[in-house]
Parts: sequence; structure tokens; C-alpha cells
Amino acid sequence: MPVNSPRISISIFTLLIILVFSGYISIALSLLLGVGFALTVGNPFPLKTHWASSIILKSSIVILGLGLNFSDVLQTAKESFNITILSIVFTLVFGYFIGKMFKVEQKLSFLISGGTAICGGSAIAALAPTIRANPNHVIISISIIFLLNALALIIYPVLGEQLGLGEKEFGLWSALGIHDTSSVVGAAASYGEQAMEVATTTKLARALWIVPLVFIAGLFFKQLGKAFTIPPFIILFILATIAAATWPILSELRPVSNLIAKKGMALSLFLIGTSFNQNTLSEIQWRALLQGILLWILVSIFSLWLIKFIN
Repeated sequence: MPVNSPRISISIFTLLIILVFSGYISIALSLLLGVGFALTVGNPFPLKTHWASSIILKSSIVILGLGLNFSDVLQTAKESFNITILSIVFTLVFGYFIGKMFKVEQKLSFLISGGTAICGGSAIAALAPTIRANPNHVIISISIIFLLNALALIIYPVLGEQLGLGEKEFGLWSALGIHDTSSVVGAAASYGEQAMEVATTTKLARALWIVPLVFIAGLFFKQLGKAFTIPPFIILFILATIAAATWPILSELRPVSNLIAKKGMALSLFLIGTSFNQNTLSEIQWRALLQGILLWILVSIFSLWLIKFIN
């Protein structure tokens, strides 16, 4: 049970933020620390931390772009283009059949598949109004994605080491196999700087596929939802890489920008973790969870095969 004293909760919350930002806690563990805090102490600012986590994460990604060269980013996006399309198609097709197999409600199944295929919670948020999903379906699908993200932060780097993946390979794998951008960057950052750069670029390029997926979803469900536009932070990230290519001094400051970006990502993951609570677990449908887990495993295996033998 979370503590009842707001003063104690705020004090611990402040100390943990300082600890995470200091760098003594790894990026991957930051999310788990946030979850532990939410379950044992209780988040004193649930709405504010949700807002802050999104702003900090997006800002950190833009800052990371200042240390990258646009031509390198473009090359990475080109190299991952084919495997990204194959991975998305594979996820949506198998997600559909797995949902049928476990008898998951069609719209809930599509949200889980879409979140796995593109970029987790962001894809679910974009798809939900388009297919007019039940609000409960949105909560369930996002909760499942959250749990799998937390697992991925721990499992992926360990598996990457055991499989002998290089940093570039791991960056691609994490971008294709992990759902949310925050967890992709967190897992890749713990593997190495090149892994983080490849993963971030590939994942942001992958996120652009939300636009055609929303259109396809509207046709499939024969419903029209609100329009979806490209997230501004992706455009800012691209502009940052162009600035780095234009002004060499920005590239020289790469160690500083990478350090700031990593600290920001760790902090955003901690704040994301603090939004987790016991209600999140109670909302999950086990059949939907099984769909999410099985689909994630299949996508991870297929993505690794693509990287090893196709890319």
C-alpha cells in the first residue's frame, strides 16, 4: 500500500529524481525504480509527471540529434527501410491471427498489434479515435505495452550480449522489437552510443508509419477519426541533425549533448514508471496479455532474423 503522507511521498520523490539525474541509476533501471516508487510510496503528482515525462523525453531526443549528422541519419533510415516495412506487415498480420486465436475483441486486438508494430502508446493513442475504440481497450492495450516495455529494458541488452550482437545490430533490433521510443532508447543506451543513435533514428523513422496505418485503420473499420499529424519532436530531431551537419561546432559538443540526452531519458523513464499503479494491473485482460506477449516474442525473433539475413 502506498504511504498516506504527502510530505514523505514528495521528499522521497525528490530524492529519487536527484539520484536518477545524477547517473548512479542506469537508464533501464530508472523505469523500474519509478514503478517501485509508484507501488510502494505513491506518485504525489500523477498528472504533472505524465506531462513532464513526455516533454523531457522528446526534448532529450532532439538534443541527441544535435550530436548526429543528417547524412548519417538519412543513411540509417535508408538501410532500415526494407526491414521496417517487413517487420510492420509481419506484426499486423500475425497480430490479427493471434488475436483471433485467443478470441480478443477485434478493436483491442488491433490496438495491441498497432502498438507493437509502430511505437507503442503513441500508436495506440493515434489509432484509438480512428477506430473509435472503447476507452477501456485503450487502457488495457497501453498497460500491456507498458509491461512489455519494462521487460524489454532488462531482457534485450542481456540477450544482445549473449547473441553477440554488435552495437549497430542491437540498435536496429531494439528499434524493431521494442514498443515505445523511451524503452528503445533506454535499452540501446545501455548497450552503447552507436546502438543508441541507430535505435533512435530507426525508431523515429518507424514512427512515421503511424500516418498510413491510421488511414488503413479508418478504411478497415470503415470509420473516420480525427486526423493525425507527424509529431513535432520528430521534425525538430531532423532539424537538429541538419544543424549539426551545418555547424561543425555542434558535432564537437557531441559528448555533452549525448550526456544531457541520456540523463533526460533516464529521468523521463523514471517519471513514466511513476504513472504505473495497481489499477493498471487490474485493468489487464489475460487473453489480451497473452496476445501481446506471444506477438512480441514472434516479432523479436523475426526482427533478429531480418537483421542477420536480410539487412
